[in-house]
Amino acid sequence: MSPEQRSSHMAKIHSKNTKPEVRLRSLLHRAGYRFRLHDKALPGRPDLVFAGRRKVIFVNGCFWHGHGCSVGSRLPKTNTEFWALKRRRNQERDARQLRELESMGWTALVVWECDIYENSPVSAEVFQFLGSPRLS
Repeated sequence: MSPEQRSSHMAKIHSKNTKPEVRLRSLLHRAGYRFRLHDKALPGRPDLVFAGRRKVIFVNGCFWHGHGCSVGSRLPKTNTEFWALKRRRNQERDARQLRELESMGWTALVVWECDIYENSPVSAEVFQFLGSPRLS
């Protein structure tokens, strides 16, 4: 890809309402959980906010946040220094935001994109983290 094509491609990638996030939201909603989305008042604007439980869930993209899976551990072949620095800064920011949330009395769970797509026991982990849904 030319630099212009790469820039155009990367500009189309958004941080909200990603496919993994929507997939997890759908699973949780069907199970009876209710939540808010992308609360600007909380550090990191968590993807899912369970205010009554004081719990949040972040759905992280493996590439962008440098996960240890095959997608997250692979760097682009061009401009590698830029991407390595960008992902390192993302990881540092993520850690800072998790500490800030914890100091505010919130508990956070990070769910990785690859776990949602690979039929891993992500739902069991999330259900255990949240506890049983409150029935109205």
